[in-house]
Amino acid sequence: MSNEKTATRKQQQARNVTYYRVIYGDCDSMAIVYYANYLKFFEIGRTELLREAGLTYRQVEGRGFFLPTTETCLKYIKPALYDDLLMIETTIAFVKKASSRFDYAIYRGKDIVVRGYTIHACLDRDNKIVRFPDFLLNVLKGE
Repeated sequence: MSNEKTATRKQQQARNVTYYRVIYGDCDSMAIVYYANYLKFFEIGRTELLREAGLTYRQVEGRGFFLPTTETCLKYIKPALYDDLLMIETTIAFVKKASSRFDYAIYRGKDIVVRGYTIHACLDRDNKIVRFPDFLLNVLKGE
């Protein structure tokens, strides 16, 4: 897994590009990436986007906030295969008071493999929905 120079912002939209090499454990018996593993690839992209913006999930959780996934959508276009080098492109589509959406596109070379998104709520230590704290809101909005 490697990153390009990322976390560019334009009109409050962070963007990250991360590369991931498909390992055998990601695949089914036909050497095709198992469909659910794309959610793991989305998580890699989301985690690296936040890291490049200067904040890790560990720091967010250490301050008492959690970002559980509340909705996912995936559109499979072409299969990824064992040993493919994938480019995971992640952007923040929107940030509301207590939720945000991350959009993803995964490529093999110039070919799109999958597109999708995840929506995340902001919870406190008591698992109650809360507004994003300023430190997190600023990162998500690219400020």
